[in-house]
Amino acid sequence: MPPIISLFPRSSGRAVPALAAVLALALSSGCTGGAARTAVRPPLDERVAATATPALRTLYDQRIDWQPCAGDDGTDPDTAAVRCATLKVPLDYADPGGRTVDVALAEVPAADPEHRLGALLLNPGGPGNSGVGMVRWGWKNYQGPLHDRYDLVGFDPRGAGDTIPVHCLDDGTREEWDTTDDPAYDHGGVLAEACRARHADLLPHVGTRDTARDLDVLRGALGERRLDFLGFSYGTHLGARYAEEFPDRTGRFVLDGAVDHSVPTARLGVEQAAAAEDGFRAFAADCATEDGTSCPFGPDPATAPRRLARFLDGLRDRPLHTADGRTLTAALGWGAVLNALADGHQSWSGVREALEPAVTRGEGEGLLALADSVDGRGEDGRYQTVADAFAAISCADGPPPPTEAELGPALAELAARAPLTSGHDPAGTLLAPDCRAWPYRSPESPQPVRAPGSAPVLVIGSTGDPVTPYAWAQRLAAGLEQGVLLTREGDGHMAYYRSSCVRDAVAAYLVEGRLPAPGTYCATD
Repeated sequence: MPPIISLFPRSSGRAVPALAAVLALALSSGCTGGAARTAVRPPLDERVAATATPALRTLYDQRIDWQPCAGDDGTDPDTAAVRCATLKVPLDYADPGGRTVDVALAEVPAADPEHRLGALLLNPGGPGNSGVGMVRWGWKNYQGPLHDRYDLVGFDPRGAGDTIPVHCLDDGTREEWDTTDDPAYDHGGVLAEACRARHADLLPHVGTRDTARDLDVLRGALGERRLDFLGFSYGTHLGARYAEEFPDRTGRFVLDGAVDHSVPTARLGVEQAAAAEDGFRAFAADCATEDGTSCPFGPDPATAPRRLARFLDGLRDRPLHTADGRTLTAALGWGAVLNALADGHQSWSGVREALEPAVTRGEGEGLLALADSVDGRGEDGRYQTVADAFAAISCADGPPPPTEAELGPALAELAARAPLTSGHDPAGTLLAPDCRAWPYRSPESPQPVRAPGSAPVLVIGSTGDPVTPYAWAQRLAAGLEQGVLLTREGDGHMAYYRSSCVRDAVAAYLVEGRLPAPGTYCATD
């Protein structure tokens, strides 16, 4: 599965290590029944938005031309099953007859076409990750009843992958942008100016609401009366926006690792930092408890978290120089550790393995390699563009950045709730990404998503999720008029592949239409 994007300081699009895979299944016929859905396209009027113009109706009625994916010679049976295509959508929905853009798609048809239930749209998170990659390289993770009964459809959201990609910083500037510990370095301004210079025409049109409208055009082109959707992390925000925009066309939705945009940016930053702090402290204390004689943070669980934080903070004044001439800074060290720890205790041995030589012998290669993996830096020094997409989509969405008057109280609360993980860069913790200088932002303000009239939406939250805190899932489910909350007890980002109980509950809803009882809790396997 493609990586998921975190919001940790200086990460602004750093990818955290992915889970094994995520579920890919949903029906689109409401909350009852499991009968096979007809593959016949319903009448156009049942597939288009009620306000569609003639130009937009034409796009809803387009036929998707599925073909072998570029670069696939057909010799690999795993990739030969995948088909690729593009979907035309308006750049600006206020001018549907104007410029169009191509949304990149990938599909694996249902393995049992006689019992096919429809198409399921997948989003792996971000914002900025590729749904095409999620399906093209990871479809085998969904083998079994899901792949048997459903076409698995991935798409690249606007600004990401091959859908009007936003690429703002060259590799040299990105290297400086990611590594600097200079508090005077204007991260937000540098990125905003670079994106404005290269993509001024695109920036107003890469927000989540536009992508949600693209999904409705895709639903129509696929011949579905309702959209079935499985979203993870940022994908939960996209799914919620779709349900808000098109409640009567919302099928069975499952949103795992929920993102909440009902409160101001500074509040979200504090809550996420507090959740990350809990995971950081648990990791360091476990090291001391399990193997105090060799733990590089010492034998005392009470002091190990503070000692690790001091080491990472100390890289600001005493960076580690590696054999290839690169430098491990505090920004890189903190970003690597926090993003890797997002995978919960499953990641602890690997993080400790990277930290041990750095802490004890001043050898930073392992930790720098971990930083490169979450920064999307290849061995050739080239960077993936997912970080630019993360910023462009996040800033286009809003809500407005905190004012100077709001920052003071938020920083004070941050210091109280996350003193270790936010000490290196407090403002960056609250402003990830920093959109204050961004040339375009949505006028929307924070508010709950309600989606009156939608089918039930299953929202999944984990009590120890360090990326999307449990409170976010609680608020999202409570705001939705048809929201149902399923809780996993345990750490790590997202729930599906950490709990057989969660997998059973998700399958029961998506395959049979049975929702879990209110207040259902699942254990971690």
